[in-house]
Amino acid sequence: MPWKSRKKRFWPCCRQIENDQYSPIPLLSTGIVTLDFALILVVATFLTGIIWLFDIVLLQRSRRLRAAGGQAVSEPVVVEYAKSFFPILLLVLVLRSFVFEPFRIPSGSMMPTLLEGDFIFVNKFAYGLRLPVINSKIVEIGEPERGDVVVFKLPSDPAINYIKRVVGLPGDVVNYDQGSKRLTINDEHVPLELLGAFDGDPGIDLAREELGDGDHMILLTRGRLSLGGTYRVPGGHYFVMGDNRDNSRDSRFQGVEFIPEHRLVGRAVRIWMNWRRPAQGGPRWSRIGKSIE
Repeated sequence: MPWKSRKKRFWPCCRQIENDQYSPIPLLSTGIVTLDFALILVVATFLTGIIWLFDIVLLQRSRRLRAAGGQAVSEPVVVEYAKSFFPILLLVLVLRSFVFEPFRIPSGSMMPTLLEGDFIFVNKFAYGLRLPVINSKIVEIGEPERGDVVVFKLPSDPAINYIKRVVGLPGDVVNYDQGSKRLTINDEHVPLELLGAFDGDPGIDLAREELGDGDHMILLTRGRLSLGGTYRVPGGHYFVMGDNRDNSRDSRFQGVEFIPEHRLVGRAVRIWMNWRRPAQGGPRWSRIGKSIE
């Protein structure tokens, strides 16, 4: 089945998660060349730090001696910029790599939990601290739990970020029945309660599903059969699904499948802004500050 596919675009402060809703209508994919912002940030921090250190070790003493001799001495412009930018870049690098990273939601695959235009914070230390760029874990902190909403790098293309809900843990056997749209994990039915039509649309049902220690809302589209089957989760991997069950490319599909632990970026924790163009109705102010359950 064809898919909409867009490369992520960079906003000034955050990254965009891939648009992964699917459609029965064939669509041409459009690609935009993207840069690895983490690599750029690391290189910029390193270069400004080296320039500042070089000035401290070699150039400052020479300037002082010339100034003591009565010469007019000024600090090189490149050193001035390095001293100004290095602390800022270092702070951003630390916060973004080890604490929180902002992302933008461009599609409805996680509706009703996340809406198009939501800007979210992702907890980068929830599942351990990793070095930027090389993604090597240096500190073990925790592991994903069933029901967590996680951002991960797509196994088939690590340059792309996806966001889904953890359904299956390592060793689990997950079954999704496409007819009843019900989940079974390790031969136990996941509780599901239908709540009626979503947003007045008789073709979409809103339902409450219980995973792990909590519950969350999902959408089920009447008359649409999405992929189903039985999936045995390998060790060190996770099975993920979108809350918009019939409009989500997730672990049921080739190219996503099981998510290796080392591809996890972090746990989505809070919506800090929602932005839509005025023609689309403008920002949803009620979304600001909402926790992600």
